[in-house]
Amino acid sequence: MTDRAAKGTGGAKGPDELRQQVERARGRLGDTVEELAAKADVKGRARARAADFRDKAGAMTVQLRSSAAQAGHTVQDKATQAGHAVEHRAPTPVRTAVQAGLRHPRPVLVAGAAAGAAVVAANVLRRRHNGGR
Repeated sequence: MTDRAAKGTGGAKGPDELRQQVERARGRLGDTVEELAAKADVKGRARARAADFRDKAGAMTVQLRSSAAQAGHTVQDKATQAGHAVEHRAPTPVRTAVQAGLRHPRPVLVAGAAAGAAVVAANVLRRRHNGGR
């Protein structure tokens, strides 16, 4: 017998009260065992965290795609506005050249690539001539 039971303090006053205390203690013990089992279930916790991360990643992907689409539309609108502004303010020969480039973009791209290659080649030759500086 414990000291409390021997003194009669904190103990049950009868068999019914003792049964109730035992049931409450069993309930608390069951809850504690469930909590410990959940903490010990490393695989289950890892699966739950992985599912949370997948959900968050999916939400972020949707948000990023939406932002990218919105940015693309904004850039397209700005480019259209700039094109219209240049089209109306540019001298006639420039307008004619731009309109021809829009109708036939492949030669414009080839010419642009050739010009870019020429700039790169000129920089390489200049660096070699100046001793790599």
